[in-house]
Amino acid sequence: MTNDGAGDGSERVPTALQGRYDEIVAFTDPFCRQHLTAEYGSLCRRLTAKLCRKRPSPLVTGKPKTWACGIVYAMGRVNFLFDSSQTPYMRADELCSHFGLSASTGSAKSTAILNLLNSGQADPQWTLPSRLAGNPVAWLIKVNGFIVDARHAPRAVQEEAFQRGLIPYLP
Repeated sequence: MTNDGAGDGSERVPTALQGRYDEIVAFTDPFCRQHLTAEYGSLCRRLTAKLCRKRPSPLVTGKPKTWACGIVYAMGRVNFLFDSSQTPYMRADELCSHFGLSASTGSAKSTAILNLLNSGQADPQWTLPSRLAGNPVAWLIKVNGFIVDARHAPRAVQEEAFQRGLIPYLP
């Protein structure tokens, strides 16, 4: 396995799929740089690497540009990119047209990706770091059978939740 420079290893890619990873991020990186943010670019690289590590990797078939569109679209869905009240904002059909694809193709690919990851809107694992504090899903924990917002729990409960990896950081 190679490491693309991520200190946490989140961009580790099997050697056999490094070329495929490079092909896909050659589309996602410039798109995110030009139309979105560096955070989106980082998430897209992380997601591409994760898909490379799946056994078998779904990325071995299909066109890199289609995967790139699906990956950006999936991260956009998780982070409400298509909500005009958010910044950045972009319509789904505009995103797909930049990759030369129809909105239905981009949507279908992103749905397949999110289903493969058991993920969806507001998934804390795929939330932009700058939005994690405001993501209510990231803070929900079960205490004595009740779902509570860890930000409002006693400090001892917060510390235990953090140690168990249930919340992203200590509020």
